[in-house]
Formats: sequence, C-alpha cells, structure tokens
Amino acid sequence: MQKKRTVLLSRREAAGSLALAAFGVVLAACGGSSVVASASSSGASGDGGGNDGEAKGDGGATLDSGGSADAWASGGTQAMTDAASYPSPFPTAGLACVLIPTATEGPCTEAADQVRKDISEGYTGLPMRLALRVVDASCNPIAGAKVKIWHTQITGSYSGNTPNDGMCLKSAAEGEKHYFRGVQTTDADGRVDFDSCFPGWYRSRTVHIHFTVTLNGRSFTSQLVFDQALVAEIFANHAEYKQFGQPDTTNATDNVVKADPAAYTLETARMTDGAMLASKDLIVSVA
Repeated sequence: MQKKRTVLLSRREAAGSLALAAFGVVLAACGGSSVVASASSSGASGDGGGNDGEAKGDGGATLDSGGSADAWASGGTQAMTDAASYPSPFPTAGLACVLIPTATEGPCTEAADQVRKDISEGYTGLPMRLALRVVDASCNPIAGAKVKIWHTQITGSYSGNTPNDGMCLKSAAEGEKHYFRGVQTTDADGRVDFDSCFPGWYRSRTVHIHFTVTLNGRSFTSQLVFDQALVAEIFANHAEYKQFGQPDTTNATDNVVKADPAAYTLETARMTDGAMLASKDLIVSVA
C-alpha cells in the first residue's frame, strides 16, 4: 500500500478485498465497516507523529500513520480549513447488507431537534467530520430520513434538557447549552454530514456517539464507537485530551457494544488539515 493512499478495512473485510485493492478498487460489505480510500488522508498516529508504523485495535480498523498531515488538529471545527477537499468515504458498491445492531438511546437524550451541520457551538477538541450513509437491508439509500446524533464534549459532559441531568451533565450550566447535538436529513444518496469534535469519556462507558434514524414515524436507534487503538492514542498524546487520562471502559468491556464491537465501529482517516473523517454505512430498518 502506498503511503499516500490510505485504505481502512476491518479484518473480516481485508481478505476479501485484497485482490481488488491491488487494482485501486475496494468493495465493502454494507453491513460491515465502510472503507475510506483517499489520496490525501491518513489514519491515526500520535499527536506528535511518534508512531511510524501501524496500530491495530480490537475494532479491526488499521491505522496508518502516513499522509500529509503530521498530527491531529486541535481547536474545534474552526480548524477544518481544508474541508472542501475531504473525500467521499463510502464505497460505490457492496457485497452484502446486514442490519447494524440496535442499542439503547440512554438517559441523555433531548426532545428538541438542533437542525444544523456544525454541532460544536464553538466548543474545542479534535475536529471531526462525521459522515453517515443510511441504507436499507438491500443496500438501497434511504432519502428523506431524519438522522439525530448526540455525544459528549471533551470533558465527558452532555448538554441540554435531558431526562437525567444528574447523570448526564457535569454542571447545571450545561443544561442551558446544546452542544454536540444535531439533526440532518439524508440526501438522495442517503448521506448526512455533521461537523463536530472527537467525544470525551465518562465513567463506565466507552467513547461513543448516539444516533436515531427516523422515517415515516418509525425510528431506529443505536450507537457508534471508535477503534480502541485510536481512542488510546488520542487520550495519550493529543494536547487537548491527554489531561483526562485513558477511558476506564473499552469497547471490549462496554456493556452496550462488547458483544460485537466491530459492528458499531466507525472508520476513520486523518485529513490534510489534521481533522478526522469518521464514517459508517448505517443499515437500518425504518421502511
């Protein structure tokens, strides 16, 4: 694999895609993790560029330290200075479609919809473009579906008017804010994008993002996580995250995703401006 062409595959996809990848074509099962192929992106390396090899975590993604950006960016979404060049992270064809597992919405929901692409409200952190493609069990894109996401800020606190503020908020002041919550409607290709920051962590949960897809009164709710090697690297090396230490719960020990972490795991790549492109095909049943 050339250093400037990063292809991120789950272990179970890698064997089947090897021959195709040699010709510059990658096919990925819609039901598994999606594939990122970019001439200008890279996977996770240390914030100081200290990892010159590859790291493999329990989620199965391969993290390639090559690429033109030397380190993960800081400072929130304002640091996404090269966003216009971000590639599409989605494969053009699929081999099979398997529904993503459902998961609890948890106690930190908010009834109000924050309709917007940039959900950061100016809060800081590693800038992240979250690209999601919603498809059905036949891998057909679902247009016009509402996708709602929510996750914590860098400190591990949610925001907003939640059903359990005592559990979800680090302080009462967070209840007056709505950071890292957003709603978008899927386009003709079933895609939505959110500009956000890499989440923080809190006790007894792995680093995660909640989502709900709604269409014609039917909803599908689950969660998304990150490759464990990537999480460990960010909280060890990134200037804005290392002060919080390593999460006390991993994908393998998390009560929500531990049965099959790979099914929930996002694919990630580092862009030329140091931002993260995180993506996944969401195979859901809302028809």
